[in-house]
Amino acid sequence: MIDGSGFGAGSFGGFDGGFDEGGFVSRVLTSRQKAAVVVRYLLAEGADLDLSALPPSAQAALAEEIASMDLIDRDTRDSVIEEFCTQIEAVGLHFPGTIDGALSLLDGHLSEATSSRLRRMAALSGASDPWQRIATLPANMLAELARTEACEIAAVMFQKLPVPRAAEVFGQLEPELARQIAYAMSLTGGIELPALRRIGLALVHAADLLPQPALEGGPVEKVGAILNFSLASTRDAVLAGLDDDDAQFAEHVRKAIFTWSNIPVRIDPRDIPRIIREIDGITLTRAMAGSGQKDQPTVEFILAALSTRLADTMREDITAMGKVSTKDTEEAMNTVVATIRRMEAAGDLFLIAGETDEDS
Repeated sequence: MIDGSGFGAGSFGGFDGGFDEGGFVSRVLTSRQKAAVVVRYLLAEGADLDLSALPPSAQAALAEEIASMDLIDRDTRDSVIEEFCTQIEAVGLHFPGTIDGALSLLDGHLSEATSSRLRRMAALSGASDPWQRIATLPANMLAELARTEACEIAAVMFQKLPVPRAAEVFGQLEPELARQIAYAMSLTGGIELPALRRIGLALVHAADLLPQPALEGGPVEKVGAILNFSLASTRDAVLAGLDDDDAQFAEHVRKAIFTWSNIPVRIDPRDIPRIIREIDGITLTRAMAGSGQKDQPTVEFILAALSTRLADTMREDITAMGKVSTKDTEEAMNTVVATIRRMEAAGDLFLIAGETDEDS
């Protein structure tokens, strides 16, 4: 294996040859030179090599070795490649070598508490990159860190997070705080690697001090998810009751809910053709045929997003289906909603931010 010093732990002897009359390097190469030959050969064959996992010193040594070499003859090249392949074939098992790699390998086989504890210990001990652990923290926890830490620290955190996760967390912050952090990001671009690591370790420690709820997910998300697939009569009754008990909580739940009637305001019309390809035709027709006057805007929204020919065909199918029971209608609507939620979770589409009547 290429580890920066050559194929592996073994030594192949020093370079005691020289150059022949044709300008070719003679056959006796050091292990580093052999590694350079292998890399050069693979690149010439169009291989997509990711050498960034090597330590910086090994990357530099490899680059210097490639730069210092001239020409080698075909027999030497073939001999080096054959030796390399022999060593590769002799490998029985390959282990990750880092705690992060081990946890990725064991993903799904360890409890979440054990994985979290091991990642925390590895980050604090310097055995892994603390920013890898930070990137796996829940969005609400990252938002709380942004609120409790200095704006400059939060700015560094947002610059290290992947853009989709950073945008998700940014959307949970108060507008004024988001503005302050955005400005602080313009002042933290020149931070050096040691300071970056210290900040990451400090954030890992701060995250461990935050309250860890025993239940996953917030009450708004849980209630919203339950009401998503409840009968419309039950959903309306619960929301009406919540308005009396806690109007603010009820408002947040309404924003978390996504139902058949929300499709026109939360789905981009351009996504409708992709969505209906994921849904059984009879199910979609049943949902539209059973829609009453209240849900008719959703039917018209879907049909308007389709080609004229397909929309006309679906209108004929709706008419031919006739009357659909309330139970069958709601089951069909919930299937459509579940499909949209699945596509959203997979990143195949994005929902437009929900709005309440007060917002609009």
